[in-house]
Amino acid sequence: MSIEHIDAGLLKKCFIAGAKNLDAHKAYVNELNVFPVPDGDTGTNMSMTIIPAAGMVAAMGDDDMGALIKTISTGALRNARGNSGVIMSQLLRGFCKSIDSADVSGIDAGISAEAFSKAVETAYKAVMKPKEGTILTVARGVAEKIQELAPVTPDLAELLGEAVKYGNETLEKTPELLPVLKEAGVVDSGGQGLMYFLQGVLDVLEGKEVDLDLSEQQPDAGDGHADDRPSAAARGPISTDDIKFGYCTEFIVNLEKPLTDKEVQDFISFLESIGDSIVCVPDDEFVKVHVHTNHPGQAFEKGLEIGVSLSRMKVDNMREEHEERLIANASEIAAKNAASETAEKTEEPGPHKANAFVAVCSGAGFRGIFEELGVSYVIEGGQTMNPSTDDILHAVEMANADDVYILPNNKNIILACEQAAKINEDVRIHVVPTKTIPQGVAAIINFTEGNSPGDNMEAMSEAISAVKTGEITYAVRNTMIDGMEIHEGDLMGIGDRGILAVGQVLNDTAKEMLEKMIDEDSSMVTIYYGEGIDAEAAQMLSDAIAGEHSDLDVEVECGGQPVYYYIVSVE
Repeated sequence: MSIEHIDAGLLKKCFIAGAKNLDAHKAYVNELNVFPVPDGDTGTNMSMTIIPAAGMVAAMGDDDMGALIKTISTGALRNARGNSGVIMSQLLRGFCKSIDSADVSGIDAGISAEAFSKAVETAYKAVMKPKEGTILTVARGVAEKIQELAPVTPDLAELLGEAVKYGNETLEKTPELLPVLKEAGVVDSGGQGLMYFLQGVLDVLEGKEVDLDLSEQQPDAGDGHADDRPSAAARGPISTDDIKFGYCTEFIVNLEKPLTDKEVQDFISFLESIGDSIVCVPDDEFVKVHVHTNHPGQAFEKGLEIGVSLSRMKVDNMREEHEERLIANASEIAAKNAASETAEKTEEPGPHKANAFVAVCSGAGFRGIFEELGVSYVIEGGQTMNPSTDDILHAVEMANADDVYILPNNKNIILACEQAAKINEDVRIHVVPTKTIPQGVAAIINFTEGNSPGDNMEAMSEAISAVKTGEITYAVRNTMIDGMEIHEGDLMGIGDRGILAVGQVLNDTAKEMLEKMIDEDSSMVTIYYGEGIDAEAAQMLSDAIAGEHSDLDVEVECGGQPVYYYIVSVE
């Protein structure tokens, strides 16, 4: 049957199916990471960008195109995380903006062509230095094929089918455009994620039987956590209009000590007993929780049983009923949390000030370092746990300053920070382009209170350029990259521009990496050791470097970071 018109109800089904297909394949997308490190998270980031938006869409009616496209755009924009997630949100924003401008109740081939074109234009504008061979290239290929065929192909299923075919062909060519992909033997991961999304949309248009229920459990495999702890137990809310669990409940459990695997699983089992759509993301110091339930108070109480306090509590009534009861329940729990002596102080905005810093990092040691340097708010995140645009906006609000400087400390977080800066119009946000945690440390040290934002940004950028960063982790697959043969389980020393060392002995590999980073201009080396690494081992590495470079100052600090055994800086 030919489909020449997509109304709001059909668009809703298409979007949910696309989101669900991407989510189902996120582990494979994660594995396409160029470097064979245990923190490939492109698929996870794209899924966590689009699944919350799909949940919001699922709870809507089927007849309001304007409300639907606004929900898709806003939901993806505020939940965007990671470069590919932000680009995906911009593609959706551009598509929806075009539909909104057309002011139509349905989409035909001509409108579709314009919307896809606007999607690509918007995404390219969002990236300061767009690279070909990425998700952008794949998206452009799809849009160009739709523009080419739209005048002669009114059947939208046929039109998108040809575009998806061409998009997959474009995806297969990405290694020819980015040599690093070719050397690693993979296609672009973001582009692959986009094609999974579009395939889900196509399945609906072609009349295939598609399960649109978002409530089933989908463990978040392949998210890169080195200890293989469960990082999520499900994705997304229910899709039926007759909502079984009415309250979308989110909060963070602040921990006194890390939970064991059994404690995490017991907590997830409890959440499953009172609701669905569970996301449970544990870390050493906190657990981030999302659940749809009819009893938010029970979820909060259970959180208080396993932790010392709750923060960032949020309850939304998805039925848009019983508002007074919702407010009463939320207020009661909020009052109890406020009375807790150990409630996290940073969840209440501090006194207003002229300047404040927000930093992203993972590890208790790094958190302490940044707080000692004057950071007002630390976002727990980094590799494998990229914060969303909404997380960053919340941090800016808590920082409570006229000028807020954000230290992303990860190249995959910069774009989300820049997106947050565009959304927030009340605060002057300055994104300091730190790609590593040592760069973030150097940047804040070179900030001068009283100087203009322009002068401080210039000083911090200059400090960043003087820092070399190295990281030690392990390989998760066999590959050949940067001319080095790497086997699964090998230790790798990764510098700013690629692999510097491969070995089997931790300190030997770290020393080899450092020797390639140190030159005649180097004056200081700082070694940050991660979780599970003995301070004595880190000191032995320090002594070995100092013994061969008597002119260097060598310091050892506890970073406490996951995934990376050592993070080192050479200045």
